[in-house]
Amino acid sequence: MGSIGIILHPERSLAGRLAQVTIDWASANGHEVRLVASEAKRFGLGDLGYDDEAFVAGLDLAVCFGGDGTMLRTVSRVASHGVPILGVNVGQLGYLSAIEPAELTDGLERFFSGRYQIEERMLATAHVESASQRTEAVTAEALNEIVLEKTPMGHTVRIAVSLDGEFFTTYAADGLIVATPTGSTAYSFSARGPIVAPSHRALIVTPVSPHMLFDRALVLGPDTVIRMELVGPRPGMLLADGRMIADLAEGDAVVCTGSPNVAHLVRFDGSDFHRVLKSKFGLNDR
Repeated sequence: MGSIGIILHPERSLAGRLAQVTIDWASANGHEVRLVASEAKRFGLGDLGYDDEAFVAGLDLAVCFGGDGTMLRTVSRVASHGVPILGVNVGQLGYLSAIEPAELTDGLERFFSGRYQIEERMLATAHVESASQRTEAVTAEALNEIVLEKTPMGHTVRIAVSLDGEFFTTYAADGLIVATPTGSTAYSFSARGPIVAPSHRALIVTPVSPHMLFDRALVLGPDTVIRMELVGPRPGMLLADGRMIADLAEGDAVVCTGSPNVAHLVRFDGSDFHRVLKSKFGLNDR
């Protein structure tokens, strides 16, 4: 008997229907199904709802029904526990998903019969150092990116960056992104950062709309310690995979590096990054 945890896109009815397909399949095959309590209630499945700790304890597989945003939420819930994640694309791009809805039951059967591979994806971690003591010393992990960006509209922030304890430069920009290779095709990509194959381990530092001559992204080693300090009076905020983590004031800093944890993504028949890249971005032959 295995345990399947379900994470759902909250606004897609197809996600709810696929959850019921999973519940029916699991019941017929002797597996347990769990949902996070708030999501179970929203989809009328309250009897399958668990609190956060019980949801992830001993979980064999997390199935994500949504797009890349829902996948990021799933990673934040289960990656630190080493739970494999099967992404079912119920979104628009579905860059991180492994299968389409029509392949759901086949994917479940293949997983529980051991016919799958695990693709490990690097995570980045960030820790807040609060000089003002107005912000808690929180820690966050991200599959895509850690971002320190401006709060008020129409203003840049000044961010002093040190690498492995040595001052590098001060950026005047709308923000600064520290992305993983997985995140190189997300926010960093839109800010003109490089695309890095997700099999690599690296940290990519990309400025957002920099107001300075140096506007290039840096590709750094995965264990580089990147310290970003707000040095001007304008406030900023810290985000991890789009989640608001903390408001920051002058003197507050964010320290980023590669996490010891990884995301375990379920794949079938291998993964061809170049093919996926071409398909998802519509790079058809001409």
